[in-house]
Amino acid sequence: MRKIFLGVLAVIALAFISCSDDDTTAPSKSVLNVNINGLENLGANFKYEGWIIVNGTPVTTGVFSVDDSGKLSKTSFVISSSQLAIATKFVLSIEPANDTDPKPSETKILAGDFTSNTASVSSTSMVGDFSNSSGKYILATPTDGMANNERSGVWFLDNSSGAATTGLTLPTLSSGWKYEGWVVINGTPLSTGTFTDPAKADDNATISIFKGSMGNGSAYPGEDYIQNAPTGLSFPTDLREKKIVISVEPDPDNSSNPFVLKPLAHDVPADAVDHNTYTMGAGPVSAITGTVTR
Repeated sequence: MRKIFLGVLAVIALAFISCSDDDTTAPSKSVLNVNINGLENLGANFKYEGWIIVNGTPVTTGVFSVDDSGKLSKTSFVISSSQLAIATKFVLSIEPANDTDPKPSETKILAGDFTSNTASVSSTSMVGDFSNSSGKYILATPTDGMANNERSGVWFLDNSSGAATTGLTLPTLSSGWKYEGWVVINGTPLSTGTFTDPAKADDNATISIFKGSMGNGSAYPGEDYIQNAPTGLSFPTDLREKKIVISVEPDPDNSSNPFVLKPLAHDVPADAVDHNTYTMGAGPVSAITGTVTR
């Protein structure tokens, strides 16, 4: 009986020691809170993912989505206390919904260094600083050879000197981003094409479904709206009193609408004259900001 009793005590003691070991070795967790306004719904194919930089290495803090009102699906994330304590930066990226890559994509939208327990994050350092951006454009339709519909196309160039020069002054974007021009007709945004260099033609210059058949137009970004009008619109059109916008888009991009970052915009004057140079103003959103606390 004594041996059995001692054996039971030994088992209990071993179980206690094992539980104690588990309690002491379990990593502690802390909460990271994210407060960001201005993000937009990425649809079903993409998601936002947060990262902390620990000893120079990105460590994921988790993923979230944003609804049409800008509300984040999740704002608090439980992560390793030891890693969070020594993190130097927070970064937010845009990732494919079924992403298997353990590293951040090139499309990083926000970042900020931790000062004590707070990081002030902004798109300026990750995407671009648009504070000195400017834009000029003309109305013209060089791709159809016709003279009776010259207000049905927009080209981002400056011909005020008598010769065409670059119309857009924009910073070079970080990898994972492109510029895109737009016209908004009766509430419908129509792309003029994406580009990275405002001194060159945009990416769809040779394949646009809207342009005419007399060439590809100017050597600068722009578009002629001559044919294949979307449902509810008719081409050629008249861009007077319509809005012209330059946006900054994720690349790749699965949306047919402008992204939230719009550094330049302008309402075409009602008395606009074709081939006359018009100056754009600041757009509605040139930066996204927020705070992250640990």
